[in-house]
Amino acid sequence: MKSREVRIRGIQVNALTGRKKSYTVRWVVGTGPKSRTFGTRALADNFRSDLMQAANRGEAFDGDSGLPESMMAPVASVSWLGFVRRYVDMKWPGAAAKSRESTTDALATATVVLVRDLAGQPDPALLRRALREWEFPPASRQLDRPADIAAALRWLDKASLPLSALAEAAVVRPALDALGLTLDGRPAAASTTRRRRSVFYNVLQYAVELELLDFNPVDKLRVRSSRRKVAGEVDRRVVVNIRQARELLTGVTYVGQRGKNGRRGERLLAFYACLYFAALRPSEALGLRERDCHLPATGWGLLTVEKSRPAAGKRYTDSGEVHDDRGLKHRGDTEAREVPIPPELVAILHAHIDRFGAGADGRLFRSDRGNVVASSTYSRVWEEARTLSLTPDRVASPLAGRPYDLRHAGVSLWLNAGLPAPEVAQRAGHSVDVLLKVYAKCLDGDRSRMNERIEAALS
Repeated sequence: MKSREVRIRGIQVNALTGRKKSYTVRWVVGTGPKSRTFGTRALADNFRSDLMQAANRGEAFDGDSGLPESMMAPVASVSWLGFVRRYVDMKWPGAAAKSRESTTDALATATVVLVRDLAGQPDPALLRRALREWEFPPASRQLDRPADIAAALRWLDKASLPLSALAEAAVVRPALDALGLTLDGRPAAASTTRRRRSVFYNVLQYAVELELLDFNPVDKLRVRSSRRKVAGEVDRRVVVNIRQARELLTGVTYVGQRGKNGRRGERLLAFYACLYFAALRPSEALGLRERDCHLPATGWGLLTVEKSRPAAGKRYTDSGEVHDDRGLKHRGDTEAREVPIPPELVAILHAHIDRFGAGADGRLFRSDRGNVVASSTYSRVWEEARTLSLTPDRVASPLAGRPYDLRHAGVSLWLNAGLPAPEVAQRAGHSVDVLLKVYAKCLDGDRSRMNERIEAALS
C-alpha cells in the first residue's frame, strides 16, 4: 500500500564504544516508522536528501519498503548475471586472490544453471570458462575476447534468469545441486561443495540486504541428507615418521637430469625440508627469504615467517602474477611468526644458500628462470621422490601422498615429542582448537610404542 503522508526526521548518530560511528535516517510513511543505517554521514545525508526531494515532488511512498517510486529498484529487470557482476565488484577489492578464485568458481557453477531454455546454448564448460576468466574478474572485462567466449557471454546475457525468480525453491534447488558436482557430473569434494554453497548463500543474502529479495530462499530449503561430511582431521595414513621423512628427502635429490645447476630435485630439497622440520605451508616456504633465516654455525636456528605466495592465477591477483604476495594465513599483513628450527634444517639451508644463493628479492626457492616455483613442479618432483624412496606397497598407499603431508608429519612429530599444544599451535600458525582437531595424530610406526605403554599400564 502506498501513501503520500510522509514525515522525514533528522539523522541519528550511533556512537558505540570501541566501534565506528554509524548514521541512521528515520522517516514515517503513513503511520509506519522506517529507518536506514549508513556507515558514513555523507551517505546518510544523500539518502535523506533523495527522500525529501521525492516527498516535495508529491511522490507516493511504498508502505512496505518506505521508499518513493523513484527509488524503488526495478527488481524484475535485474538479471542474476547482472547482480552477480555487482556482487563481484563489491567483494573484489578486499578479497585475497584465492578467495577471488573460489568465489568465481562457485558463481560460475551456479550461473550456468540459472538460465532460461534458449536456442543455441553453448557447452557448459565453455560458459564456465567465459565467466571465470573473462566476465567476473573486473580487469578482464576490458580485454579483447575470443569469438567463442564473446558468443557465449552474449547468450548468457539473454538467457540469465531475473533475480526475482530465485525466490522460487524450484529455481534455487537445481543451482544448489549443481554446486555439489564436478564438470563431468561426479560428486565434488565435500569441502568444495560446502565452500561453493557458502558463496551462493552470501550472494543471495546480499540481495536481501539491498532489498532486491524479501528473504534468502536457501533458508526455506531443506539441506539434502546425502551430503558427505567434510573431513576435519588429517588421515594418519599420510603421516611419515622421521626415518621415512629422511628417506624421502634423500630421494628428492635424485630426481631430474643433472645439469649445470644440479638436478631439479636438489634445488627443492631445502623447500621440502622446511615443510617437515619447520612445518611450513608450501606457500610460506615459497615466500621464505634469506633475511628471514637466522642460521648459526652450530645449534638451533630461527625462521621468521612473514610472507606467503599462494598460487591463484593471473586473473585473480592484483599484480597479474600467478602467485599472490600476501601476509600469513589468519594473521595481519605485517604480522610474522617465529619458528625455531633444528640443526638438521639449519645445515640444509646453509648448503642450499651456499650452492644456489637467493633471488633478486631474497627468495630462497625459485625456478630456473627466477620465478616462484609452480605447485605442479614441486608436486611432480615429489611423486618421483616417493617412487624412488618408498616400497611399492607404500607408493600405492596414501603415505606422504602430497608435499603438504610433510607439514602434517612435522606437527605430529612436535606433539608426540611432548611439546605443549599452545607452543605447537604458535609454531604451526594455528589456533589450539584447530591444532587439536586436525593435527593431533600419531606418527606412522609409533603404534607399537603406544600399545606397549597401554600394556604396561594394564599389567
